[in-house]
Amino acid sequence: MAIQVSVCGPRDCTPDDESNAREVGRLLAGRGAVVICGGYGGVMAAVAAGARTAGGTVVGILSRADREQANHDLSIVIPTGVGEARNNIIVNSGDAVIIVGGSWGTLSELALAKRRGNVPVVQLGGWRLLDQDGRPVPGLRYASSPQEALAATGLW
Repeated sequence: MAIQVSVCGPRDCTPDDESNAREVGRLLAGRGAVVICGGYGGVMAAVAAGARTAGGTVVGILSRADREQANHDLSIVIPTGVGEARNNIIVNSGDAVIIVGGSWGTLSELALAKRRGNVPVVQLGGWRLLDQDGRPVPGLRYASSPQEALAATGLW
């Protein structure tokens, strides 16, 4: 069975996040991993484009009940009709979760992934979570490049 990696990130992302997501997708496809994402724009479109250019498979888990607005680089489109609850489907589908960038929706995916508890969660860019004493929240793996993000998953 192929390794599946969920990649989460905002629809409205920075140019750095877009570039990082594209490279993460390319690297994942190069290692034969199936990429799971939200299937729309921003980080989701960039990771899909990166994976597809490297011949990879990309599954888009859509919030809508139809395929409207799904990005064109997806290999498989799953319209759920469950709205933001699809975030749980995305993070539960991966052997690891890579977070690129930050937004409220992305933060919910990070929280769901950590709550799941049995997969590595890697953050590349975006928000930093701190505890009440200002220290980084334990359990998150931080990366400063797409290559580091893949290495931090521990899958290869």
